[in-house]
Amino acid sequence: MNFSSLNYPEIKELSVHGRYISSLQLQSFIERNSIQNKISPLGKSVENRLIYKVTLGSGKIKILMWSQMHGNETTTSKAVLDLINYLNKSDDLTNQILSSVTLTIVPVLNPDGAAVYTRENANKVDLNRDALELSQPESRILRDLYDEIKPDFCFNLHDQRTIFNVGSLKKPATLSFLAPSHDIQRNVSVSRGQSMKIIVAIHKALSSLIPDQIGRYDDAFNPNCVGDTFQLLGTPTILFEAGHFPDDYQRERTREFIFYALIKAILVIAQSKIEGYSLDTYFDIPENNKRFFDVLILNANLINKKFDHSIGILYKEVLNKETIMFNPFIEVTGELKDSFGHKYLNCSDQNDLNFLKSDRKLYQLLF
Repeated sequence: MNFSSLNYPEIKELSVHGRYISSLQLQSFIERNSIQNKISPLGKSVENRLIYKVTLGSGKIKILMWSQMHGNETTTSKAVLDLINYLNKSDDLTNQILSSVTLTIVPVLNPDGAAVYTRENANKVDLNRDALELSQPESRILRDLYDEIKPDFCFNLHDQRTIFNVGSLKKPATLSFLAPSHDIQRNVSVSRGQSMKIIVAIHKALSSLIPDQIGRYDDAFNPNCVGDTFQLLGTPTILFEAGHFPDDYQRERTREFIFYALIKAILVIAQSKIEGYSLDTYFDIPENNKRFFDVLILNANLINKKFDHSIGILYKEVLNKETIMFNPFIEVTGELKDSFGHKYLNCSDQNDLNFLKSDRKLYQLLF
């Protein structure tokens, strides 16, 4: 598929950018978008914020997707708004999609968590561990929607941390996918097999754009997770995980790749091409590992004897006046010989030392 023909810069929703999406930005999109007659409220969150759905298309195949179940995972929400913009155009491809499928999209399932940039909802519950108990209004809203529309396919949209690499490679897992298990033995049911084939199609289409940067997420079965539950109920479900692209902490490049992945998945379904992809190829996609640090400081013992060899530093994302600050903290020290860094600083190199001294937050961690 030639993604350049989609002309992404013209599709991209410019009102949202970076890691934080405010409720005002989302409301602005809803109010001014020309498809607002297709947007309707589903219900309210713990703190009485509205949760919306967008319905597009009139086809017989029903796809349900939801984003920002975790309030601090915004990349796929941005990509979903881009997708809505694209499908609001009228051309041969969008017309084909919308005549074949009916899309039901929940752009932000957890608006309370989104407002304060936390994983959990206002009751401090992880909605992706509430699939069975359904203790939270947001969980019940999603399950009621699932029961109402009886989707043929589900897309569960998330962000993943910067720690993930692909297999044993020194490559970040910019995108990761999972066909969730439906039982503890991780057997391949009919629905799971369809999920796997769609992921194979996505991997094949995007590998030329981000070679060796697409991973496979761990498939341990957990019925408390929504994707596992829907797979157990016989609905092919795909987990999308938006990860790190080099020098893209705002995840604008990753956002674009998620948009392409959504388009490819929808097209494979709309054009009835799922069976054209090999099930076995799914397991050829390398599984994620956790070998990255945001900053890997080498030979730290040369400037401070309290450290043993190297320092692995991660960033904590902190909301400050609708801006996400990346505050470094020391995760681990040691040889770290099997670890990777999105940025390397070597204390035996004078230029790197000068950089460390110029970065107040990093420098304070060392002394």
